[in-house]
Amino acid sequence: MQTEDFQPHRVVVLALDGVYPFELGIPHRVFGTAEGRYEIRTCSVDGRPVRTSSDFDIAVAHDSSILESADTVVIPPCDVQSILDNGLPQAVSDALSRIRPGARLVSICTGAIAVAAMGLLEGRPATTHWMVSEDFRRAFPRVALDPDVLYVDDGDLLTSAGATAGVDLCLHLIRRDHGSEVANMVARRCVIPPWREGGQAQFIEQPLPPPSAAGTAAARDWALANLHDPLTMTDLAARARMSGRTFARRFRDEVGMSPGRWLIQQRVFRARELLESTDLSVETIAGEVGFATGTSLRQHLHEAIGVSPLAYRKTFRTDAASAAGV
Repeated sequence: MQTEDFQPHRVVVLALDGVYPFELGIPHRVFGTAEGRYEIRTCSVDGRPVRTSSDFDIAVAHDSSILESADTVVIPPCDVQSILDNGLPQAVSDALSRIRPGARLVSICTGAIAVAAMGLLEGRPATTHWMVSEDFRRAFPRVALDPDVLYVDDGDLLTSAGATAGVDLCLHLIRRDHGSEVANMVARRCVIPPWREGGQAQFIEQPLPPPSAAGTAAARDWALANLHDPLTMTDLAARARMSGRTFARRFRDEVGMSPGRWLIQQRVFRARELLESTDLSVETIAGEVGFATGTSLRQHLHEAIGVSPLAYRKTFRTDAASAAGV
């Protein structure tokens, strides 16, 4: 719960030359829906209007001096070709140097190129839009780039892939700061998926089924409402009124993974929510989400995020409570 002396977490978005308007607005839309838990401000290097990638400029109310008071700094995508060709402009470098120690630094899409040009990503894992991955690797060979994921959380430095992956990363930060209940509330109000794991692929190369074809969405919705049952692919295929082979093919076309892998992923997601929001035992949670035993839950959770259920619960609750001022 928030207390009377609660201070919102200050997010400052730095708009650089050639900024993409959609991604520039993501932090305001997502963090701004979290009922006052975040204060969002936008700045440019010098406080002057910024040229966008579209046919208009954007006026901002602040210059880069506001970065000194930021708890989190977000850098949306911008005109990175000039950075790759000529390096980071001195004015941008000076602005980024004003970020105080301990602040989180977040990039959306090709904003990671500006961060890498500062030398802040050397030796660290990161991602960016897959279309610029080869240019990124050539320019910054010491960065551990993974262009196949939606986002990378490396503690105080987080990077995401293109466009909506920035939404996923902002939701991830809200979940990290305040728990799944707040993040899910924000997702509902923004009408966006509440959870896409950072390691999910950026894109699916298979063609989507034709619009007239029967899909697997209804079967997936049914599965989510019945995770506690020992569901099989036969059950899901029957729900979709398809043969097992047709269902498996159609499912992979639509979701990008097999039904079995998707089902395990959803069970792990639900288990994480229960670990964060309840005091249920590991064995009870395993039963609630459809794992046969607590041992099975422990194994799948460790494979997904590398920690045990009890360690996850302890860490997450401590982080969320601290961020909420309780």
